[in-house]
Amino acid sequence: MRLKNKLLSITLPIILWGLSVNIFGQTQSVTLDQAIEIALQNNREVKIAKMDVEKSLARVSEAFGYALPSVDISAGYTRYIEKPRFPFPDFGSLLNNSVYSILFNEGVLPRDNSKFLPVETTLQAFALTNNYQATVQVTQILFNSAVFRGIGASEIYLNLSKENLKRTVSKTVVTVKKAFYGVLLAKDLLKIAESRLENAEAHLQNTQAMYEEGMVPEFAVMQAKVQVENIRPVILRLKNAFENAKNQLKVLLMMNQSTDLEIIGSMEYTEDEIPSDEDLIDEALASNLDLSTLKIKKQLDEEFVAISSSDYWPTVTAFGNYTYAGSSDDWNFQNYRSSIVGVNFSINLFQGGRTSNKVQQDEIVAMQTGEQISTLRDMIITQVKAKLNDLRRVKQQIETMKKNVELAQRAYEIADSRYKEGEGSQLELKDADIQLSQAKVNYTNAVHDYIIAKAELYDLVGRFDPKYYDYINNYLNK
Repeated sequence: MRLKNKLLSITLPIILWGLSVNIFGQTQSVTLDQAIEIALQNNREVKIAKMDVEKSLARVSEAFGYALPSVDISAGYTRYIEKPRFPFPDFGSLLNNSVYSILFNEGVLPRDNSKFLPVETTLQAFALTNNYQATVQVTQILFNSAVFRGIGASEIYLNLSKENLKRTVSKTVVTVKKAFYGVLLAKDLLKIAESRLENAEAHLQNTQAMYEEGMVPEFAVMQAKVQVENIRPVILRLKNAFENAKNQLKVLLMMNQSTDLEIIGSMEYTEDEIPSDEDLIDEALASNLDLSTLKIKKQLDEEFVAISSSDYWPTVTAFGNYTYAGSSDDWNFQNYRSSIVGVNFSINLFQGGRTSNKVQQDEIVAMQTGEQISTLRDMIITQVKAKLNDLRRVKQQIETMKKNVELAQRAYEIADSRYKEGEGSQLELKDADIQLSQAKVNYTNAVHDYIIAKAELYDLVGRFDPKYYDYINNYLNK
């Protein structure tokens, strides 16, 4: 029992520590595709765009509903607390006269005005105390331009919401790529600084050993120590930049900030053939998602013009009505039923110019969208040219910088060898180390700029990896 309790006292803290690590210090490793998948599932803008598609589907169903028959049922019961009364001739006062005299000579149905005699009236009730009525009404629109145009407008709005969803997904993918490669950039720059620190520390050890052998003065050791300490703050800044970049990526992925995010991947330069300006501009004007969204919006604006113009057209509806009713003074109801069918025709002749003014407003909105399309086209052409220039410039620099890194590495190795042999100076080695570090930083930044510029260019021209649509295909196919 003692042994069991002792083992439990040892293992229980370990188990609890392991659980605390899983709960409070989770580590999640993600590749670029996994990061994009997580973002598309959790990103709020993507969720809102999906909801917009669902709302548009409901609008289409609603628009079709206006073209379907409308069936209404109504029922009611009334009981007179006090019946309404109306003045009516008092036939009781005319009982001594003949019916003929009552009707013709006493003024009920006057025949000869010269012989008209006033007839006394009395207030009498003609309604029964209890009344009920139940009615079924069926109405079918035969012609209404607004209803039929509304169906087309709702389908265009659905297409607009789907295009907006695609645009949101594309923007999210580019944003995640920028953040993901931003983390990789910070990671690579940190590695370069750490490599430089390793070289400086190795140089300090060599200098210390040479000083002990009397080959270099103490001043050289002091300079080597200063070089090491000057690099440490740079590493601390780069570590902070690395953590900040990961935190920004966590925000995009909607991840807990306490999660330890591990990025799997590397920035690799792959040389691609860059198409001509004309080809990419034509592709952008045909496939750019922002431009496609505006074009669909213009179709919707023009449909709204047609809907507003529908007030000039008549409305024709068919209807049928079936009524079952009854009335009684003593709950012994006398029941009856009736039914009718018919057609209604209505058209507005004058509304104070409201229809024409509304049509004019919608036409102006459509023209404004057209101007926005023209402005966006010009911006896209300018942006494509600018991105192409950046891409070509960076591509040329990468090859030069790659060779420069190789030369700087060779120069550092020579300077280090010369210093160890006592032929080179410490200043020569320090300068070679700085040049090597700067060459690596320049190459890393150039590769990062090339990857980001290519991603932004592909987004401009509407190139999009179809696999990312797999996460939203159930919305796009509705």
